[in-house]
Amino acid sequence: MKILHLDTNHELLINQLNDLGFANHEDYTSSKVDIEAKIKDYDGVVLRSRFTIDKQFLDAAINLKFIGRVGAGLENIDGDYAEKKGITLIAAPEGNRNAVGEHALGMLLSLFNKLNKADLEVRQGKWLREDNRGIELDGRTVGIIGYGNMGKAFSKKLRGFDVEVLCYDIKERVGDDNAKQVSLSEFQEKVDVVSLHTPQTPLTLNMVDEVFISRFKKPFWFINTARGKSVVTKDLVSALKSGNVLGAGLDVLEYEKASFENLFKKNAALNSVAMPEAFQYLISSQNVILSPHVAGWTVESKERLAQTIVDKIKVKFC
Repeated sequence: MKILHLDTNHELLINQLNDLGFANHEDYTSSKVDIEAKIKDYDGVVLRSRFTIDKQFLDAAINLKFIGRVGAGLENIDGDYAEKKGITLIAAPEGNRNAVGEHALGMLLSLFNKLNKADLEVRQGKWLREDNRGIELDGRTVGIIGYGNMGKAFSKKLRGFDVEVLCYDIKERVGDDNAKQVSLSEFQEKVDVVSLHTPQTPLTLNMVDEVFISRFKKPFWFINTARGKSVVTKDLVSALKSGNVLGAGLDVLEYEKASFENLFKKNAALNSVAMPEAFQYLISSQNVILSPHVAGWTVESKERLAQTIVDKIKVKFC
């Protein structure tokens, strides 16, 4: 079987697939059109998020048996059409769930202790201890929306704290010893912290909007290490201004390109004077922490993601 690799990944991925007898070809620079012209020659494709695998691409891939995404989500692939064509979809949420859990916890603790604000002030020669008095996580209720690989990893990280952890998920009976599953109404009544861990689907697009936020009984802290397009940024900013949201840790933004690789490259809306007002607010806000979609992007997760893809290909095709 011939596999075409469209993005660079940990070297073990190709090395181990070679050892298993697969023929591995690499093309990290050709255009999507050029890839479509030769994809008929391949049995498998492995990529991160270089471009969208759409119906046109899949129609050209007449011999394709699997698509391996070295990451958690599959929203850059037309999964329904791929499955109709008998193509197996392989993702690796197990590979970076620990990294995401640690990143979410790090963002939350940084917000509670005003670490980004304090760090910047000290570097500017300001020693403002009272202005940077933090709050503690113990005694609070942490809510997790989406209790799959990522949500469960985050709840596991919270076991060392004296907190109540609630989860909400459209699937039934996903709660465990680390998080009690509750209805959305109970969730919105009790939580002090909301951490989003949902995939990008039609149900989650623009999910966190003005109406959604208004239904929470208490002001809350918000963490998003999932997908940016699940949040209506201008509504989040309005809630930050009003105090309905106390602070936000955002690893992802709705303005990201589909490849998740670069927010600013060839993005006139953000590089020009017409940068969205909501995004300007996030950049300048002292109770917002931003990171460039790296929650699952650790040294260790790079290796685990690659290993997970190899293991799943081996089980299915060897």
